[in-house]
Amino acid sequence: MLTLHHAVAFAVLAVTWGAAIVGFVAYRRGTAGLTVQHLLALAQTVLIAQVGLGLLLLSRDYRAPDRLHYAYGTFALLAILAPWLYAPDEPRRRLLWFGGATLVAAALSVRAFMTAT
Repeated sequence: MLTLHHAVAFAVLAVTWGAAIVGFVAYRRGTAGLTVQHLLALAQTVLIAQVGLGLLLLSRDYRAPDRLHYAYGTFALLAILAPWLYAPDEPRRRLLWFGGATLVAAALSVRAFMTAT
């Protein structure tokens, strides 16, 4: 389980950074197709899966050496889910919110990764 948590961590880092970059490029161009939407949704899905794996590890008494690891993971999850509550209805601004939230989640995921080792 721990190995899977480490492997998914690399997927979280790659997907969140990639989705944030693609989201901002699409915002600048003014068009966002289904690919951008699916990539942003994939970033949310992978991050939620990573938190789920972390909770399974906690239930088996595996602990991170630094307690900040849990805070960074929780804040990344909250950041990536926040646009569902607060993003405006206008599509272009909504894309910016989701891209920005994914960027914040990506940065917090880097910090979570750094506190895990």
